[in-house]
Amino acid sequence: QVQLVESGGGLVQPGGSLGLSCAASGFTFSRYAMSWYRQAPGKERELVADITSAGTVYADSVKGRFTISRDNAKSTVYLQMNSLKPEDTAVYYCKARLIRTYWGQGTQVTVSS
Repeated sequence: QVQLVESGGGLVQPGGSLGLSCAASGFTFSRYAMSWYRQAPGKERELVADITSAGTVYADSVKGRFTISRDNAKSTVYLQMNSLKPEDTAVYYCKARLIRTYWGQGTQVTVSS
């Protein structure tokens, strides 16, 4: 059974930092491209960051502030978020893709004073 379980979300003040984790199981993690997406209220889900064997890709809005990484031995992908802004408020989802695509259930990140 495939599972992607995000954790680490919460409430943080503007300028603060937060780290998200996504623990995967049920598939060969190392073979899959892993991504973080987010969806704010009333908006479409958007790509935040992506990591494959070829490297990393970031949305322009998070470049220089967010870092995606993965630990294949732990089947986990991470998203370190620094210098957070109110516009980063969203539900954050991790996604695994190869031939099939799997999504986690999401974790809420709220940036507010």
